[in-house]
Amino acid sequence: MIAHLTSVHPRFDVRIFYKMCTSLVSHNYCVSLIVADGKGDEVKDGIHIFDVGGSEGRFNRIVHAPERVFQRALRLNADLYHLHDPELIPIGLKLKKLGKRVIFDSHEDIPAQILSKPYLNKPLLWIISKIFKIYERLTFHKFDGIVAATPFIRDKLLKINANTININNFPKLVEINSEMLRKNKKDEISYVGSISIIRGIREIVQAMEIVKSNVTLNLCGRFDDYKLEKAIKSFFGWKRVRFWGFLNRDQVNELNSSSIAGLVIFHPLPNHMDAQPNKLFEYMSAGIPVIASDFTLWREVIAGNDCGLLVDPLNPISIAQAIDYLVTHPEEAQQMGANGRKAVIGLYNWSIEEKKLFDFYKCILDQSDK
Repeated sequence: MIAHLTSVHPRFDVRIFYKMCTSLVSHNYCVSLIVADGKGDEVKDGIHIFDVGGSEGRFNRIVHAPERVFQRALRLNADLYHLHDPELIPIGLKLKKLGKRVIFDSHEDIPAQILSKPYLNKPLLWIISKIFKIYERLTFHKFDGIVAATPFIRDKLLKINANTININNFPKLVEINSEMLRKNKKDEISYVGSISIIRGIREIVQAMEIVKSNVTLNLCGRFDDYKLEKAIKSFFGWKRVRFWGFLNRDQVNELNSSSIAGLVIFHPLPNHMDAQPNKLFEYMSAGIPVIASDFTLWREVIAGNDCGLLVDPLNPISIAQAIDYLVTHPEEAQQMGANGRKAVIGLYNWSIEEKKLFDFYKCILDQSDK
């Protein structure tokens, strides 16, 4: 049995549930997923989901949820435990002391991610980030392996644990179908994902004030702060926004396929500049060009495959100009979308990544049999 553990992510997280867990089930693994959302136990797509209960507030979750996850994990007695949250590192070490096989999945460059937290002051963030770097060095080498979400994180963590591999968060080929390729696009662009200041919502809506073309923004996701939501909705550009809230994957695919382009406008923070956002590749798989922040890593993907336009993420004029260009050059936009789709089918897809994951598991489990 393979057990995936999270106290932070939703039970149907794209990376954890829809990619890793469902892939394991399709290859005849017995898979359990422990979550802490208060929605109860269930079996979905062959995956046994065990809920240890939700928490009121971030502090309560950090302090109490890991122990509940630990107790449930012990009862499963799995062959391998795959942890997905930094706050579960201590219980991963406890499982190791009990002779269990444990790997940690670093979804983010955690010390860099800490620096972008909006609810703490900068000197304190710097101190916490430095402490966590030390914590990584003291703990990560004790795990049987480390999974990194990007090559950058892998290369950093290889210095701590030699058994580190990157499993990229690329789209599943099964989700790419010909119906997503529509030549007659609506005058719409899409943004899908968490809605926050550091992911460019302010600049995106300001750009909608400036665009000269008659285009609408489909905004899909949840605001991470009520005050931010209220402020953004007061912008003049909000009149050209269609706010959908949270949508399921089929609904998102439908919106993307009818859009002219997709937006990934992250601010130039350390954790962003070396990230590989899932939405970037999902736009590409939908056959639409990407308008994205001009980061070196993203430039390799977008300019390298001629599948979109790069912009200054802090400049609404730059974003607006890119939107107008794609709206007024539909044939070029269509070719960019086709280029992105081709790149996903040939290179940036989950079938390549799941094989790496299976080989990684097999190596660790084979060692336990010796």
